[in-house]
Amino acid sequence: MHEHVTRTAFRHESINAAPRRHIDGKMAASHEKHTIAENSATMKSHSEMIIPAWLRLCHWLNLLAVVLLVLSGWRIYNASPIFAFHFPDRITLGGWLGGALLWHFAAMWLLFFNGLFYLLANILSGRFKARFFPIPVRKLIGDFLAAIHGKLEHDTLSEYNTLQKLAYLFVIVDIALLVLSGLAVWKPVQFPLLRELLGDYDNARVVHFFAMAALVAFSAVHLAMVALVPRTLMLMIRGR
Repeated sequence: MHEHVTRTAFRHESINAAPRRHIDGKMAASHEKHTIAENSATMKSHSEMIIPAWLRLCHWLNLLAVVLLVLSGWRIYNASPIFAFHFPDRITLGGWLGGALLWHFAAMWLLFFNGLFYLLANILSGRFKARFFPIPVRKLIGDFLAAIHGKLEHDTLSEYNTLQKLAYLFVIVDIALLVLSGLAVWKPVQFPLLRELLGDYDNARVVHFFAMAALVAFSAVHLAMVALVPRTLMLMIRGR
């Protein structure tokens, strides 16, 4: 009798265990598939081209133009200072006023045509709207507070956070202002309307100076962010 009960109980246990093993096996298989899918997505994100070659070229040409413009611009400023200070000659470019002007004009055309191509290519390809908009105010405040506390995440490089969007839009406007105020200073007679919109020749110089200062400040912050997230440098070199 005892043996019969034991066998019956064992049979019931085996029958009940079979579905459990089946369910556990399905769950394990599902987890494995999910892990494989996640790994595949990660590998795909690393292999996908995030920044196209034309954009990377624009970035490095823009960097070259900005460095040449700032260093030569400081030498030009020293020839007729707006404020009561000079830039050290050792960090300026051109050697003298005439040489600085030649460097400045060459870099100006590089910045202008490179920037024009950048804007047109971004707008026509739809990248401008997709990458820089929208900028939700609530998300912007959240990202700002996170940045202050050093908790702003950089998990993915394929999307800009709201602070990055705002910063890049700001620098686009700033460079446009830099070019327009530079034209008013360079050709005040040929561009009288532009000169008057900026206040007059002297005010145009002040606007040009502060637009330059804003660009230098942006560049300093940009370099600091690259130092904090080094993989962004490789992204701008390799595109992925």
